[in-house]
Amino acid sequence: MWEAIQGRRSIRAFKPDPIPEELLRNLILRAAIWAPTGGNAQTWRFAVVTDPDLIRKIKMVSPGLTRTPPVVIAVCQDLDVVKKRGGELGTAVAFMDTAMAAQNIMLAAYAGGLGTCAIASFHVGAVRQILRLPAAIIPQLLISLGYPAARAQAPRRDAEVMWFNEHH
Repeated sequence: MWEAIQGRRSIRAFKPDPIPEELLRNLILRAAIWAPTGGNAQTWRFAVVTDPDLIRKIKMVSPGLTRTPPVVIAVCQDLDVVKKRGGELGTAVAFMDTAMAAQNIMLAAYAGGLGTCAIASFHVGAVRQILRLPAAIIPQLLISLGYPAARAQAPRRDAEVMWFNEHH
């Protein structure tokens, strides 16, 4: 676990090699659906994009997607289900659920020899249109995924960001 937590880096350059669908289904997406979710609502949805033409179109509306990966996963929320199961609180919790699923995806990818990068800089409406998502399915985060072309070094971490009980 610690190897994955400390070794996972944001990877932006990928080899062109395709990712086997079995690896995507049985490791990456399996890890995603086992992420914690508020009230066990399980309102996230995962659009896995492997079509190079669709990835090229997504790249055009995603300033944060600087290279062309073999896979892009749009981590989405089904807002109809969010409202039905959680009301207004559910909307706030849905963002946390997306983040936890994304972290599982990135850690599982690392464990499977893949690299990832979380991308928040994209045009939500354009991605929805490109992927022909229903009105209630809203992409909240994109994750580029592939075999890393190079390994990135871990930046220093500051232990001074924590305290116990009261802040001094």
